[in-house]
Amino acid sequence: MLTAVAGNVRAFRVGVIVVLCLASVGTLLCVTLVLGALRNDRAISGDLGTATAQVEQVLFDRTLIRFETPDGVAHSPENGVLYPDGLSAGQLVRVEYDRSDPELARIAGRTWLLTLLPVGSTLVGIWLVAWPLLWWLRNRDRATVISQQ
Repeated sequence: MLTAVAGNVRAFRVGVIVVLCLASVGTLLCVTLVLGALRNDRAISGDLGTATAQVEQVLFDRTLIRFETPDGVAHSPENGVLYPDGLSAGQLVRVEYDRSDPELARIAGRTWLLTLLPVGSTLVGIWLVAWPLLWWLRNRDRATVISQQ
């Protein structure tokens, strides 16, 4: 009986570690996403070019655009444009891009601050699930230890 109780206690403690690790990884990914957006915006602002772009396609994971730089070269960033919310195919929009790397482009006037709401919502969701799970596991662990005595 004592071995079964010790096994349950160990399982609950492993569960706590797993929940904490998953929530921490999710948090780290969210923070990395915001820092990446900030880095991209700084790169664009550091060597700023502007152009009018045509929205080619609006897909689930990216929005493809095509624009010309002043030297006449057409660019269509492979990974799409940053902060594409509200765009539709065929639309003409102003874009800001990094002149040293025209593949890095964003919709004019939009910045990394737009990532804060979805990332913040994701973080709240992660921890709204993690905290009750941790509380439940902790109480089950305590109940098992008390019943062992």
